[in-house]
Amino acid sequence: MKTRPSWDSYFMKIAEDVSTRSTCIRRNVGAVIVKDKRILTTGYNGAPTGISHCTGETCLRTKYNVPSGERHELCRGLHAEQNAVIQAAYYGVSINGASIYITHQPCSICTKMLINSGIVKFIYRSPYKDPLTEELLAETDIEMVVYDEKKH
Repeated sequence: MKTRPSWDSYFMKIAEDVSTRSTCIRRNVGAVIVKDKRILTTGYNGAPTGISHCTGETCLRTKYNVPSGERHELCRGLHAEQNAVIQAAYYGVSINGASIYITHQPCSICTKMLINSGIVKFIYRSPYKDPLTEELLAETDIEMVVYDEKKH
């Protein structure tokens, strides 16, 4: 009999698949918002709808040599978490009390947005050092889980 994946493995695999739609030239990130074992929305990082995708010549972060983790506003794109929350708003889907599966740990800007959206659990595969994210989350009851494939 075939072994079924755990729910965490299942949703993280979907987040990884979603990340393949990314149009960012620096990092491909995918996010899946889930509640009661049901997918509510997905998002990947890239330029807003109708805006041209980044290239080596148009990437602001490359153009201005912005280090990872700094000056998040200097980017043409939206983060995967932002797009997942925007999709929920666009389609009128409540994400209050939901969990989010993300291929990478959220930055401080996304963390603030996820806190206010009512997300109660972050499950992410790749840690991302952002001291402000850690400070913010220390003041919440949000559960942070680093996904470990070996345990699932």
